[in-house]
Amino acid sequence: MTDTNLAQAVEAANDAGSYDTNIKFLLADKQILARILKYAVQEFKDMPIGDILTSIGEDIEIGTRPLDAGLSNIGRVNVSNTEDNVPGEGKIFFDIRFTAYHKESEMKFLINLEAQRSWDPGKLGYHLENRIIFYLARMISAQKQTEFYHSDYDNLKKVRSIWLCLDNSEDGDSIEEIRLNRYTVFGNKENAYDMDLMRGIIISIRNGEIVKDSQNVLISMLEKLLSKSSVEEKKRILTERYGMIMTTELEGRMQTMCNWSEAIKEVSFEEGIKKGIEKGIEKGIEKGIEKGIEKERLNAVERMIRAGATKEQIVSFGYTEKEFAQAEDILCTNA
Repeated sequence: MTDTNLAQAVEAANDAGSYDTNIKFLLADKQILARILKYAVQEFKDMPIGDILTSIGEDIEIGTRPLDAGLSNIGRVNVSNTEDNVPGEGKIFFDIRFTAYHKESEMKFLINLEAQRSWDPGKLGYHLENRIIFYLARMISAQKQTEFYHSDYDNLKKVRSIWLCLDNSEDGDSIEEIRLNRYTVFGNKENAYDMDLMRGIIISIRNGEIVKDSQNVLISMLEKLLSKSSVEEKKRILTERYGMIMTTELEGRMQTMCNWSEAIKEVSFEEGIKKGIEKGIEKGIEKGIEKGIEKERLNAVERMIRAGATKEQIVSFGYTEKEFAQAEDILCTNA
């Protein structure tokens, strides 16, 4: 990953209108991924953070790997915000996908990380455990003709699907695992073969105003990272307490996410309430969010212009010529 200002502007603001996408970009930073591996994936728990950082491959993909049968081996493409976009056809996209190498055992792991707003079956319409099993199964079957050929099933790589659930109550912080195992239901047969090929990991963090820090170091770090605190406060805590290095890219990702949070809060409370009085609260909040998105898109274009991106580059990332002209006018006015 590059640490230039241009990389910050383009990568962090690529889809600045989407809070969910910004969370994915933030979680995809190698410093964050390394700590998730250390504290949530058993095989990496005894490795120093520095070694885990170098074990993570350069193939980090964000929202680009389709799960539909026959499509899983498509090469890396541009970042996509499309998820579950073809009802009835089963096309789904991983949030974050990457490989990691356990140096001591010389073992390769295929990792998938999902940011999930809710685990509640009442909100999802299904049990999250079943979706995790589906993802694990696709990560296994997609290895044919990529990780192994013909009938060489012993070359299957271990897969880990990690799910970060964001809406738990004050006492809901936890880490759970779903494993494949083998049991003898009749007879005395023993088999020592390692069945730990696939494992689902659910990391539950708390929402709202949290009174006490979690006793789990990973959950505590993630709650600080995704909190409503200012970027400066997050930088201080992540540096002093968790030993992170504030690269341009990581700072940019945190700033973009905080800007988006503030845009929604500011407009939905001020404009939303005003419009709510006139046309109904629901309509006002909807308008407020729209204005927040417009504001953040212009902010994103401004950042890219300041970083030296051309008009053609900015338009290629999905922004309009009108937005480019508006951002230029704002910069000229404030110059």
